[in-house]
Amino acid sequence: MRKLVRGIVDFRNRVRPVARENFARLALGQNPDALFIACSDSRVAINVFASTEPGDLFVVRNPGNIVSPAAADGFSVADESEAAAIEFAVGMLQVRDVIVCGHSSCGAMTGLVRGREKVATPHLKSWLRHAERALERIPDRTAPGAADQLSQANALLQLDHLRSYDLVARAEKEGRLRLHAFWFDIANAEVLAHDPEQGRYVPLDEAQAERLLRPDEK
Repeated sequence: MRKLVRGIVDFRNRVRPVARENFARLALGQNPDALFIACSDSRVAINVFASTEPGDLFVVRNPGNIVSPAAADGFSVADESEAAAIEFAVGMLQVRDVIVCGHSSCGAMTGLVRGREKVATPHLKSWLRHAERALERIPDRTAPGAADQLSQANALLQLDHLRSYDLVARAEKEGRLRLHAFWFDIANAEVLAHDPEQGRYVPLDEAQAERLLRPDEK
């Protein structure tokens, strides 16, 4: 708490004078580039590794970067907050990209790979059911590094969940929206992006960035 409060005071004294004009403009409305769905983990510092400024991203964070899927009636089968954020970002803000970002050493994925039935806290135990199918996508849940493999598989699973919402599926089909899976390697401070052509996560370097951004140039 001390660091948080001192940081706000530092912002007020040092940053606010030069940032007020930008925030005054943002107060009139927002036009973010993307919806970014990330884990609540304190180490996943989006504004640091993505070098973003206020107004650039519409962000949703929860344990495990999970999107509960839509049922046949189009409504979320669980938490309405993720669905509401998707509707707002895609339907009203008309973002062009949605990114689901997993990360290494994820506590939620570690709990899931050890067995959801062993998770002691009831709400987290229930919430993780929306990621459990990702276990089918890893070869051995007991192998070293299984939690990280699960985290990468889970990010891809959540893209499927996003597509269960008609608003998202329709926008993607019409070419107005793209879905991406990213993964943040905390120990190496490296962001990886899933490359569908290669079928794996690759470092988001200059070459991969060019491939990723190429459709925007058309």
